[in-house]
Amino acid sequence: MSADVLVEVDGGVALLTLNRPEHLNAYTAKMGTLLSQAYRDCDEDDDVRAVVLTGAGRAFCAGADFSSGATPFDAPDENSAFSASPIDPAAFELRKPVIAALNGHAVGIGLTIALQTDIRIVAEDAKYGVVQVRRGVIPDCMAHWTLTQLTSLGVAAEVLLTGRTFTGAQAAELGIANRALPAEQVLGHALDMARDIAVNVAPMSAALCKRLLWDSAIHGYTPRQVATLETLLHHRVMGTADAREGVAAFVDKRPPQFSSRLSSEWSALPEP
Repeated sequence: MSADVLVEVDGGVALLTLNRPEHLNAYTAKMGTLLSQAYRDCDEDDDVRAVVLTGAGRAFCAGADFSSGATPFDAPDENSAFSASPIDPAAFELRKPVIAALNGHAVGIGLTIALQTDIRIVAEDAKYGVVQVRRGVIPDCMAHWTLTQLTSLGVAAEVLLTGRTFTGAQAAELGIANRALPAEQVLGHALDMARDIAVNVAPMSAALCKRLLWDSAIHGYTPRQVATLETLLHHRVMGTADAREGVAAFVDKRPPQFSSRLSSEWSALPEP
């Protein structure tokens, strides 16, 4: 990967780092392209069991980049491939758990990218906000949907319509973040969580669980539809090598050695 997005894989965990610290990791189209490619690569790599997304330096991502003097909010020309959701796939579309370690400020698209991840750990004293309405545009990266799923319509309305900023501690209180910690502890906590997943969670189980979790929100499944899918997916994993290994490792009090490979064994979820 380019220096703007660093990728390091170790012990089943891929660490993706937004790496423009001199600009507080301000978002550029190039960064979005690189992050999208990193997501795709991680999703296809069986050696990656979990992904952590963070920022270099003292910020996660301070929002759109204005350093060149040109505003990213100029009208696109007719040949532009502009998309308000430039990260493709979104983090929730990956089959691997994605944890955002928001080590510092995350504003605008910096926060809306993180809202697409499965788990968010934030710095308690840093600044967060979806501020686009204060810049004359509107929120992006599906924030009108992700924020409502994570919190409630009322909280999403307050955050999106006011464009106000708030601390990491307040983000946790609102349900936007899973946990708020001192900034210096954020990345370590996220990596510990990812390593635990990489060692102790079966890859296929994680992928099916994540897909059912997000698809239930996307498609608005009823509880009984979810029950049907849970039964169908149990039939897919019961009696497999991973199911036998998970039980054996638990009984033997040892780390499991799961062998499922998403790259060759994955198939999409059935219809409920």
